[in-house]
Amino acid sequence: MAIVEVTDQNFANNVEAEGTGTVLVDFWAPWCGPCKMLAPILEEVDQEIGDQVKIAKINVDNNPETAGKFGIMSIPTMIVFKDGKMVSKLSGLQPKEQLVEWLKEYA
Repeated sequence: MAIVEVTDQNFANNVEAEGTGTVLVDFWAPWCGPCKMLAPILEEVDQEIGDQVKIAKINVDNNPETAGKFGIMSIPTMIVFKDGKMVSKLSGLQPKEQLVEWLKEYA
């Protein structure tokens, strides 16, 4: 499954709606070095377990409402939602293996 770009406007439909399953949301910004390093790692995670977990990215600069709602203080921050509810939050650059292990808990 491809990684989807979400916004303040479509966040609820893509992430918080009933039946969305497990969604990993990456809060990022174009100027953030670790965010740029995380992008290819998320692509690999998507290839490995994208059938179990949907991955979405949200640019905090363009979507301050959603970032504020979830108290995003540093980026990259990743939040796992399961059936529309926030279940786990992780900040900072993570290796692929660690992300896959983390996500498998909720998939």
